[in-house]
Amino acid sequence: MFVRTHAAALLGIDAVPVTVEVHIGSGGVGLHLVGLPDSAVKESEQRIRAAFENSGERMSGRKVVVNLAPADLRKEGAGFDLPIAAGILAAMGRIEADGLDETMICGELSLDGSVRPVRGVLSLALAAREAGLRRMILPRESAAEAAVVEGPAVYGVATLREAIDLLNGTRALEPTRAEALPTDPHDAPAAPYAEDFADVRGQQRAKRALEIAAAGGHNVLLIGAPGAGKTMLARRLPTILPPLTLDEALETTRIHSVAGLRRDSGLLRQRPFRAPHHTASQAALIGGSQPPCPGEVSMAHNGVLFLDELPEFGRSALETLRQPLEDRASVVARAGYRIRYPADFTLVAAMNPCPCGYHGHPTRCCTCPPGAVHRYRNRISGPLLDRIDLQIEVAPLDPAELQGAAAGEPSAAIRERVVRAREVQRRRFEGIDGCRTNARMTAPLVERFCPLDASCERLLERAMRELELSARACDRIRKVARTIADLADRERIEPIDVAEAIGYRRLDRPR
Repeated sequence: MFVRTHAAALLGIDAVPVTVEVHIGSGGVGLHLVGLPDSAVKESEQRIRAAFENSGERMSGRKVVVNLAPADLRKEGAGFDLPIAAGILAAMGRIEADGLDETMICGELSLDGSVRPVRGVLSLALAAREAGLRRMILPRESAAEAAVVEGPAVYGVATLREAIDLLNGTRALEPTRAEALPTDPHDAPAAPYAEDFADVRGQQRAKRALEIAAAGGHNVLLIGAPGAGKTMLARRLPTILPPLTLDEALETTRIHSVAGLRRDSGLLRQRPFRAPHHTASQAALIGGSQPPCPGEVSMAHNGVLFLDELPEFGRSALETLRQPLEDRASVVARAGYRIRYPADFTLVAAMNPCPCGYHGHPTRCCTCPPGAVHRYRNRISGPLLDRIDLQIEVAPLDPAELQGAAAGEPSAAIRERVVRAREVQRRRFEGIDGCRTNARMTAPLVERFCPLDASCERLLERAMRELELSARACDRIRKVARTIADLADRERIEPIDVAEAIGYRRLDRPR
């Protein structure tokens, strides 16, 4: 007997529909898997046999051929266990075959017959909707994540026996329902955070720079002595970013789901904050490995990537950040595949002024040998520094000033100004693909939306000559000035906006 059902294979953050074809015939015995399965898929035979026995079923004694089509696409992972098992049981007559051709099934089987969660189910649900399938059968822990996609009915099962009874119609299960985020960010509730900018005393200039970064999506570098508050400030940046829109939440959740981090609920409610250690490899930052997995730059999509102790990262790892910072995507090219992961994040980096950390400190002496400060800062290449819009010195606070300072402005108040500035940008870039914030403007868009009058032009030209700025740095100054004007609700960029933007280029040095 021949039956057909559906599964899906992950390719990057997308899912490719896979047809599971099962034929039971004469002329042999055993289970034969074809269609380019990897080791995990080949091992499914033993898991399926044990799950059958512990669920009151038995494998056919005749030859069972399972084809995973298309045959030239490599199938990876244990998520094919449940669709293969369902197809075999349907071919044996133990499951009603009617409706299987309109069903996508995914799940890993344990030896006792229970169904384990799998990664990437949100992408699977999108693929099922595009294929016009009527329903999905998934592990119960993964069902809420897939249910946010309108279209196929999503049923969560805990065991193989539940899946069998559901397909036979002897067990009534309600489709899983999930609450989606509002499409308008103004209607979305603010995500709860443990941190708040009210905890930060002093550091007004650094807080102003982070507000500009949040409003325009600009990258930031914080430089200061140990204990000055760089990490404290960076960890609070997500608290002033606008709430995730529905499209942003879907895309971000897909990435985390493919990486295996979203198994217990629906959409992400908070913008991601990723802080990899400085020993992270190039593949860990950009993505890759086998099977392919998104890196930290993609895990921070629509959120913040925080690189503490920036000069301590490997030179090759830092240089690989240049392409994602420019293209807002990470392209992983290997001998067997080429995958493009989204990577639209705000970079926040922190570093000490020198190896010992106390160069320029008001009370402590720097113990670094001559030339060490220059070599330390040169670990960050000029092209990478060019891509960081805001370079801020975070000075240590005097103990008396720290104790006497009032509580800082709360994140909610700052976030209101950021949301207003983002709304100005949304209207400005309406109808322009790939541009949502000022930091994402291309050179033609900078010329169109960041015009400068004669006084602003003279100020920028003087800065370019004295600081020997590159053309890229010049464009980024104009983008930051545009964001400063947006926060002040000004239609045109004024000299005060350009002057403030130039003041944030602290590490630009003559070539």
